[in-house]
Amino acid sequence: MKYLFDPDVKVLLPDGSTRRLVDYLAPSTLLLVAALFLVVSIFLPYWRMTMFAPQYPKGLRVEVYVNRLEGDVSEVDALNHYLGMPPLDEGGQLERSISVAALVAFGLLLVAAVFTHNQWAGLLALPVLAYPVIFVADLFYILYTYGHSIDPKSALGGAIEPFTPPLLGEGAIGQFRTLAEFGPGFYLALAAVAVVLAGLWLHRAAYKPIVDARRQVAKPPA
Repeated sequence: MKYLFDPDVKVLLPDGSTRRLVDYLAPSTLLLVAALFLVVSIFLPYWRMTMFAPQYPKGLRVEVYVNRLEGDVSEVDALNHYLGMPPLDEGGQLERSISVAALVAFGLLLVAAVFTHNQWAGLLALPVLAYPVIFVADLFYILYTYGHSIDPKSALGGAIEPFTPPLLGEGAIGQFRTLAEFGPGFYLALAAVAVVLAGLWLHRAAYKPIVDARRQVAKPPA
């Protein structure tokens, strides 16, 4: 391992020039680290909401993982039932059913990018770069749908206007107050994006000279 990262170890390019071996190991290592971040994020909450009510002064917490909900889900559902809101588990069922497979697939795409020594590596990494944005957009849609599905025939439904629970920060509806925040799983996914971007930058710096050298060697003499 020490030999591999020795800065004096060189790689011969097609045009006869040389570059350090570490220049090629660094982007590969970063892409593999990003893949690991994504897999680990599966086991961590991506988003959490704490609901405060007079009868629950310490609050009720619901944690959203990519494939499940945990926490005081049944208690929150019981309270929301009086507002005519659907059970929490009804939102995002499709997303939760495919999320683990999707994240594993994203990790495998990053592994494939390690062995792709041209501009196609960026295309393989594109789903990972878009993933946090897609997650936030989908969560907002679920929250919007959830807050706009109030049954006016419920006990308190007629007194509550449709609303969208906040993605981040505090919100209030009637006597209930909520605090929403992103969890470590989401921040780990963001870290994966940052690592991928750094890896792709180093990947281009390492392999573009090889691609250019091959083109130069293959170019017919004038």
